[in-house]
Amino acid sequence: MTASAVSAAAPLPRIKICGLTRESDVAAAVAAGADALGFVFYAKSPRAVSAERAAELVRAVPPFVTVVGLFVNPAPDEVDAVLDRVPLNLLQFHGDESEAECRRYRRPYLKAARMKAGVDLLKYAADFPSARGLLLDTFVEGYGGSGQTFDWSLIPAPAVRDFSIVLSGGLDAGNVADAIRAIRPAAVDVSSGVELHEGGKPVKGVKDPERIRAFIAAVRGA
Repeated sequence: MTASAVSAAAPLPRIKICGLTRESDVAAAVAAGADALGFVFYAKSPRAVSAERAAELVRAVPPFVTVVGLFVNPAPDEVDAVLDRVPLNLLQFHGDESEAECRRYRRPYLKAARMKAGVDLLKYAADFPSARGLLLDTFVEGYGGSGQTFDWSLIPAPAVRDFSIVLSGGLDAGNVADAIRAIRPAAVDVSSGVELHEGGKPVKGVKDPERIRAFIAAVRGA
């Protein structure tokens, strides 16, 4: 799909930096102009934080920056325990949660769709009418954080027109402008693409301020 598939007047997408685990990375993301910060509450993720740790990190977040909590097939008491400690503005569900399970917390939420050939995104959206938006990520074994892009042509034009699309999966400063021009998403979400690299590989959960600034500059320049 090309940019001509949607309005050329679409505003620049909002920017979420996800998988934050350190105060310095929260500060770097805020200083660079991130609109939203993501904290992972999925124990199997190398970027996971506890509710107590997230509460410490969120204290440094200024007003009008959205705080997002990411969950994968959580038990209700797990989410409730996080909500008791962390002032989350938005929930993000990456597993096999039903719409009722996502709605039960009475908070705005995003539902992730793991993109691969054969996914009917329009039906998926219809199954989650209460979602604030759909977050599109690359299908991998396990959940998220792969650093891999998916075939953006899998996104049908009506999905972009009719729903708020948050584009994720392998984005970085080098490809995010192309993604924005091709898809015109409502928001973009990055984690591994702004992480510190050692030996050519990202250090999961440790962000690089220069990569954060470069990513946000690329979005603004699109």
